[in-house]
This record gives sequence, structure tokens and C-alpha cells, in this order.
Amino acid sequence: MANKNSDDLTELTVRQLNNRRRRLVEALPDVGAVLAGSVISQRRRCGKQGCRCTRGELHGPYVYLSLGRGKGESRLVYVPSALAAEVERRVELTDAVETALGEISAVNLELLRRRKLT
Repeated sequence: MANKNSDDLTELTVRQLNNRRRRLVEALPDVGAVLAGSVISQRRRCGKQGCRCTRGELHGPYVYLSLGRGKGESRLVYVPSALAAEVERRVELTDAVETALGEISAVNLELLRRRKLT
């Protein structure tokens, strides 16, 4: 999770690095709400003869949480429409947490390079 701005960390003092790390930690969102995955929307065919979906009018859209399982495998978990907005918010929260952790890691790496990791 290298931060793309880690090069400019070399220009900061140890005090500035520690302050930056502290601000990042304090700004972390509620990690208890994270939900890793991607929200996707799909339309489906039901397979019943004579249904409108056989003429191209697919059912849906249905919302799913896509979970990567490694090696190209994935799993879809159905998300009821009443929970779709909350699931989307939690997935976005997860992205924000991962970004913040990447930045904290970059600061810690710079402090380690200076032998000032505290």
C-alpha cells in the first residue's frame, strides 16, 4: 500500500512526520463498519418460458456485493434494496481506511529509514 506521495515525505522533519501520522490516525473512520468488496448491479433472466426476460426485458436491477476470493474467483452476495445504500457507504469507508493505512505506512517507513520510528 505505498502512497503515491511518499517521495515528498523525505522533505519533512521528524516532528512533521509524527504530526502527519497522528492526524491520519485521528481521522480514521470507524473501522468497525468496514465492508470489503465491490458493489455491483445486475439484471437477470429467470429461465421461465414465456417470461418477459426471454424477450430481453431482464429482471432487476439487483445489487450484489462482489467478494474477491483470489485466483480469479469471486463470490456474489445479494444485497436487499433496503440495505444497498448502507452497503455502498461501508464499501466506500473501507476504501478510505485502506488509503489512510497506506499513508500511515508510508510515514512509518520514512521514520524507519531515519531510525526514528517511535
